[in-house]
Amino acid sequence: MSQGVAWLLLIVAGLLDVGWAISMKYATGYTRPGWTILSLIFLAAFVYLLGRVLEVLPVGSAYAVWVGIGAAGTVLFGSVLFGESMSLLRGGGVALIVAGIVALRFAPA
Repeated sequence: MSQGVAWLLLIVAGLLDVGWAISMKYATGYTRPGWTILSLIFLAAFVYLLGRVLEVLPVGSAYAVWVGIGAAGTVLFGSVLFGESMSLLRGGGVALIVAGIVALRFAPA
């Protein structure tokens, strides 16, 4: 796998992480079977992709980017889907996470 493909799969894994977090919220403590199953599918998919990506990319950068995508995406979707607050400070925090992801992507390994 090339580095370009690895970075693309890492982004997909981060987005699956967001889907996992959102589906866990909808699963309501794993009491709703459909959302629970979807949550476990997202979990298995992002763990698999992250494992594949780590064969090519440095673990520190890859893990930090994956977590950053998951964190920033979950904050944004939580705000849109669940009415969680999005203050200027929270938005700034998300912007800093995104800046960190970009910096890690383009920093020499």
